[in-house]
Amino acid sequence: MKRTGAKATYAAPAIEKAFEVLELLVRWPEGALVSEMAADLGRSVGELFRIVVVMEQLGYLKKSQSTDRYTVTYKLLDLAFRATPSQDIVRAALPEMQVLAIEAGQSCHLVVPNGGSGMVVAREEQPGTRGFALKVGARIDIVRSCSGQVILAFSNDQRGEQIVRAAESERGIAIDRAWLAERKSAIRAAGFDLRKSPITHGVTDISFPIFGFDREIVAALTIPFLELIDGSQKVHIDAARDLLRAATARVSDRLGYQPDAG
Repeated sequence: MKRTGAKATYAAPAIEKAFEVLELLVRWPEGALVSEMAADLGRSVGELFRIVVVMEQLGYLKKSQSTDRYTVTYKLLDLAFRATPSQDIVRAALPEMQVLAIEAGQSCHLVVPNGGSGMVVAREEQPGTRGFALKVGARIDIVRSCSGQVILAFSNDQRGEQIVRAAESERGIAIDRAWLAERKSAIRAAGFDLRKSPITHGVTDISFPIFGFDREIVAALTIPFLELIDGSQKVHIDAARDLLRAATARVSDRLGYQPDAG
């Protein structure tokens, strides 16, 4: 241990070298040989060889069988998503969903893409005696549902097409791309979707996107707004929409999303 003034600093050379390798490989998208890493870092091949081999064994690096070049794997990203609370969409969303259900007097559910479908991964029921909510684990039509179309509308072109193709494969039917493009364009222009439920009478679905730190959509948060015959619902649908808009913005912020300043 080394001390500088009142503050203690610790030396861990092997760990420092491992992070140097990771940071170096960010600049080498095609991968690098151990000799190239050593030259770039001003270290000897002997200093780095065992570090690199251990990192490969642990799954943080991958060695090309044809070029012997090392690249970074997705293990670090996987750890970040699983170990960091701000990257856990459900943990980030649930507190806001609980407040939303109370303030709006309506249930809400969180939907993520899952192959060619949407999946409900969290829900919060409104605290009253009457309400409508989907079950956790429920699969939804990602092409025709309110939540699904919001996910598709804000997905990048490549990801959106992958989802649609998966949906076609699962159902064995072709999806009208022109109709879907029109729906997506309208949703992007509005920033959300609001329409009568195609399945349940008296329910109007309202759905907003949730974005992650990479500015990609990660989920849709939806209120299946139940309008009571006697008008005794806690808030008007417009107020519920505004509450949902604010809630999704806060969840996105927790996930590290920063809107484009431009």
